[in-house]
Amino acid sequence: MTTFDTALKPETPDSVVWRLDPVRERTATDFEFDVAIVGLGYVGLPTALAFHNSGSRVLALDVSPQRLAVIRSQEADLLETDHVRLRGALEDPRFHLTTDPSLLSSAAAVIVCVPTPVDEHLIPDLRILRSACEMVVDRAVPGQLAMLTSTSYVGCTTDLLVKPLIARGFEMGVDMFVAFSAERINPGVDDVAHDDVPRVVGGATPVCEQAAVDLISKYAASVYRVASLATAEMTKLLENTFRAVNIALANEFADICRALEIPVTDVISAASTKPYGFMPFLPGPGVGGHCIPCDPHYLLWQLRKEHVQAPMITQAMTEIAARPTRVVDRVRELLANSGIGLGGARVLVVGVSYKPDVADLRESPALEILAGLYDSGAHVGFVDPHYSSLALPNGQVLNAMDDPAVFDADLVLLHTRHTGGDLAWVSSDQLVLDATYRNAELPQSVLL
Repeated sequence: MTTFDTALKPETPDSVVWRLDPVRERTATDFEFDVAIVGLGYVGLPTALAFHNSGSRVLALDVSPQRLAVIRSQEADLLETDHVRLRGALEDPRFHLTTDPSLLSSAAAVIVCVPTPVDEHLIPDLRILRSACEMVVDRAVPGQLAMLTSTSYVGCTTDLLVKPLIARGFEMGVDMFVAFSAERINPGVDDVAHDDVPRVVGGATPVCEQAAVDLISKYAASVYRVASLATAEMTKLLENTFRAVNIALANEFADICRALEIPVTDVISAASTKPYGFMPFLPGPGVGGHCIPCDPHYLLWQLRKEHVQAPMITQAMTEIAARPTRVVDRVRELLANSGIGLGGARVLVVGVSYKPDVADLRESPALEILAGLYDSGAHVGFVDPHYSSLALPNGQVLNAMDDPAVFDADLVLLHTRHTGGDLAWVSSDQLVLDATYRNAELPQSVLL
């Protein structure tokens, strides 16, 4: 079994004086920006806005001119609180949008916030992350802090930042500082403010850890220190693997309860009254985004190299991957019970984003479900206020229905319910399959 970080994190007695004060002084006088954010997606942009809101001078970098155009036009998919922050940031010279990576050398700290997807074979796709880290390493200057927030395998920060920086001649904790602090942003959900979510921080050395804590504390209300980069990296993998396993379990209980003719939502609500030892997870049509369907595969991929088995995680991810196919089978079953074959049937999918109130199709189960229905010969359509069209994995392009009632669906599949979504157009004689497990307004609907 590989042991990470131990050679890079020397024992440091409490009596040692941190060699950080000279760096702090240099940060205040020699750097044009307090922090640079590399990648301005669902994580990077809110992070950049949080730092700016705290009073920091922010360099916001994305390699896509199109993404910067979306941000400047204030059309980025953000919570309303972040839209307010964005409007203020765009009017402030302390917030600088750019595609120019050469400017990274002018920032006291550089935070990498880029996607870490998996490919079609569920193998980690590290191309974007490697490119971003190379960009940071190539432009690193003495006194900088480089921090990774993208979820990846254990040891990634060491491989992509620490080792290349050492190869360039930097000394960790002396003239270069490296840390990992995984993002904890929940797109489309404002129950807990981004600034109020505790951040876990691990450093390549104790001095690196302290530098990262000082940086994150500029906007985060709480910071939790861990002893190493590896611990911080594994923490994020546990968080999302925990969710994956429990969602797979909830989906399985939904199938069990349907077979036994018990409302699974009633069961979950009743179990949720227990004040300890239980956390509710709702079943659904599958999971999307770059967290739950992707992150556990980074762990499984690494464990295969170490010849370590993780049967529970493996089975959970297998079940999650199979869920969209089960939705298609359930559509076929309901139509058949009404004397309608799936081939030639008209099926309308309501909501295609991977979660409510976000314009995000990454790994959305709706794409696989629509493709499965289409390949089975069904006439498929969709409605979603966030999309006028979409491309399926099989290459088929679908346009959204302007008037879903005109589609005259044989079956309506509720996949994602956005806030304010109107279902008044659904007629009482239409079959409705509720894959959200959250609908109560259509009495004729049946659960997935």
